[in-house]
Amino acid sequence: MSDTNALLRQLPIVVGSLGGTLLLVNRLLTDNLTTWQVRSDVLGAIICAVLILTGLLWQRVQPKPPDSVILQGKEGLELDPDLPETVQRELAWSSQLLLTNTVTKTLVVWYQGRVLMRRGILAEQTSVELGAIAQRALKTQKPIYLVKLDLYPGRIEFNYLPVNTQGVICQPIGAEGLMILGANAPRSYTKQDETWIAGIAEKLSDTLQRHLKTNDQN
Repeated sequence: MSDTNALLRQLPIVVGSLGGTLLLVNRLLTDNLTTWQVRSDVLGAIICAVLILTGLLWQRVQPKPPDSVILQGKEGLELDPDLPETVQRELAWSSQLLLTNTVTKTLVVWYQGRVLMRRGILAEQTSVELGAIAQRALKTQKPIYLVKLDLYPGRIEFNYLPVNTQGVICQPIGAEGLMILGANAPRSYTKQDETWIAGIAEKLSDTLQRHLKTNDQN
């Protein structure tokens, strides 16, 4: 994704540097300096320094957003047909919220050893075998956020996500399930996103515990 604010962030630095250079050249080419010219040079140098400092601050306050990619796969929605209608509706509603209100582009819901739903950009791999990272999230009951998937050797366990997925969150759904979410840009999930995802997972956990256990007993 192109950064439309890049030029604006660089502008104060460029203008300040150019102004400082012109002041220095003018000073070197002037043989006889007057008092008012010295004062003007000092004032100009201060202005140039302020511009450069402003540009540097903008770089920190408005950092360049991470580059996004187009995930490889086809967009779709797959729900386990054996699920109760109430659970299917809950999964569809929850996933729609996540896809439209966070940076999530693909997600998988795994519960009690089976895949309940895949939505967003879908990989060819349909089965899910939890690897070490996902199992650790399930065991500790704490979400794991892989900010840049390429950096982790364990990324190969997420073969059920698009191959060029950039960031992954493994969010526990109670003690028996996981929601695995993928983004198309590294370091793109915010704390607000993580809080939102945890809240959705808690709501799903309550629904799945009530309806799936009742359904299994019947």
